[in-house]
Amino acid sequence: MQFKKNNIQLFSYILSVKSILLLLVGGLITFLPVACMQSVNVVHVAGKQSNDLYRILDKHNQIKTILHDSPMKAARQATTGDALMIFADEYPAKRTELSAEFFSIIREKQLRVYLEYPSFLPDVELGATVKADLERAVVNSSFFGGMPDSLDVLSINGLHYIPTNIPESYIVAAKVAGFDKAVYGLPEKTVPVLFELPGYPVLVSTTNLSNMVRGRYAPQKAWAGVWDSILKYVLPENSFVGLEWKPEIQAAFEKTEELPAQYQMNSIEKGADWFFSSKMLVHESLEDTLEIMKDSGNWMLDWNASIPVGDGKNGVFECVFSRIDEKGSQPIGIVRRGDCNAETAMALACAGNVLKKTEYSRIAENILDFYLFESDAMKGEYGNPNHGAYGLIPWGISNFAWYRASYGDDNARFLLGALTTSALTGSDRWDNLLMKSLIALHRTTGKSGFRGSRIDVPDFEKNGWEHYYEKDTKYYSPHFEAYVWACMLWAYHKTGDQIFLERTEKAIKETMHKYPEGWQWANGIAQEKARMLLPLAWLVRVKDTPENREMLYTVVNDLLKLQDTCGAIREELGDLEMGKYPPPQNNEAYGTAEAPLIAQNGDKVSDLLYTTNFAFLGLHEAYYATNDPKIKAAVDKLAEFLCRIQVVSEKHPEIDGGWMRAFDFGRYEHWGSNADLGWGAWAIESGWTQGWIVSILALREQNTSIWDLTSNSKIKQHYKGLKKQMLTGVK
Repeated sequence: MQFKKNNIQLFSYILSVKSILLLLVGGLITFLPVACMQSVNVVHVAGKQSNDLYRILDKHNQIKTILHDSPMKAARQATTGDALMIFADEYPAKRTELSAEFFSIIREKQLRVYLEYPSFLPDVELGATVKADLERAVVNSSFFGGMPDSLDVLSINGLHYIPTNIPESYIVAAKVAGFDKAVYGLPEKTVPVLFELPGYPVLVSTTNLSNMVRGRYAPQKAWAGVWDSILKYVLPENSFVGLEWKPEIQAAFEKTEELPAQYQMNSIEKGADWFFSSKMLVHESLEDTLEIMKDSGNWMLDWNASIPVGDGKNGVFECVFSRIDEKGSQPIGIVRRGDCNAETAMALACAGNVLKKTEYSRIAENILDFYLFESDAMKGEYGNPNHGAYGLIPWGISNFAWYRASYGDDNARFLLGALTTSALTGSDRWDNLLMKSLIALHRTTGKSGFRGSRIDVPDFEKNGWEHYYEKDTKYYSPHFEAYVWACMLWAYHKTGDQIFLERTEKAIKETMHKYPEGWQWANGIAQEKARMLLPLAWLVRVKDTPENREMLYTVVNDLLKLQDTCGAIREELGDLEMGKYPPPQNNEAYGTAEAPLIAQNGDKVSDLLYTTNFAFLGLHEAYYATNDPKIKAAVDKLAEFLCRIQVVSEKHPEIDGGWMRAFDFGRYEHWGSNADLGWGAWAIESGWTQGWIVSILALREQNTSIWDLTSNSKIKQHYKGLKKQMLTGVK
């Protein structure tokens, strides 16, 4: 029995040992892939430590990088089956130097490779480098597993590419219309950007994709997906947590982040600082340079930190343009236009008042003095009492193409900015000219209260002002008409003269009778609604009737249907037949005219150049006209949204503290269709955008409106004499 018992114990012991061995073997089988993964997760990199992707990979806890100073050294030191990534750190000036021997090593060692901007590829023709104009990157396959998806649009800022004869490509460069998808598909002409090299385990980029942080490539999530797929290609047996990086431009606060107590004051301060950091204030030492640039047809000045900042005595530049180069920088638009000068003066005066910075008010006064007294704006035809353009304010002073044009809405916004500045600074020295401009707007408006979009100096020389005063113009476009009406209502309130009210009231009612199907819209119907708010609010101020309130609330309620819970105002298109500047209707039309930021209704984009900024102004004034808490709540939400999405960027002072035209509140990222010929998705307009947002934020801090702030204007004292001079024969 003892023998039997010992045998049983021995048998049990053997079974236990066998089980342990099996478990160990099973464990080895279980852990082998992990061990393999850790051993395979070595990526040999040829490039610089400063390369964007290298810095991201170097911090990734699943990847070990080995840096080499040349592609050949990287290939020689790699072992069979290793991953190799070759970056183009001299892009776009110099291509990545490669040779036939390099590709022989790759084939021999079976290396998995990603390389970009090559000087040589076996059996592939490489053309001369091309600097893209309107081409965007478009996904052209399912290679990325749906993130990004086929026909998704990506931005590669400052795109330079090498033409090749490769027929198949995962990403192509092409001129395509669309917000974030090529809505009309790919055109016949496309250029390969990312493809697999025939006969080799090599992904080739004909440009620099690893520049995505410095170059501000977007949308960020889509680019993270691109790199995940490229990494899976060079490390095919592994899976990765998605790559993440901090972009060089960001929104000041996340969508649901708790805001500090002084967030609005901080935003005002940053917004006012932008006029200086962006170099918008023209310095006198630049005048000769600007003349040379204009003579050569160059209207864009590369931003750099050494550009001196003016004190307003030479006016204000128009904008930071939407063109982003491979370094992520944007140029200055050097035109000096009237509206932007007055709106910038207003913003600095408003900010100076709440921030207790008297130098801002001094600069604001200098700007108006420059444009109205020192520049050629109010001289020549505009200063000639016998000319039909007398008293109007030219679109700009940079050359005759700008000087000749008198847009009603630009005149009106100049007046609104100047009148607000006058009230804040306590100066009345511009009143005579401003009253003259109000009369000039009135006398160039037709008998039904419509002025039309613009009247040029040669038109006045041909027709005189009386022609336009007696003409029965009909133009149901708040973009061009609404702020003229607002100025006429203000003039009526200050002078008491019915001539400013009668035509204006008639035009407003007729326009609202056509609302909204009969309205011609410029870049979208949402912007027309936004523009209409101001005259409707001020009509309630001068005639608070049920009818006038009903018209105001009709537009307020419809506009607020476009307000997202985060406070953003979503862009909206109207009937395309009524669109002056609709989205491109085919790929060929992309980039050839002014255009919306969206391709179709539902795209979650706010337009801070044409809609949101003016909705902010209009809703603010509507609240003070009605004292309606519902409207105040909407303005509060919009103000919070604007403070959240203000640009923060240590690397790019030209946009730090600014508000770009486009913000995708779905992605919560600065993104939109860049189809607009002049003022694209990433533009910052000194007047239209920055001027109004800073001003309304500051007026909120003062708990006042433009109407109330300007209520004590003494401009009426100039009216009687100017009316006699300018409206002879008008009753």
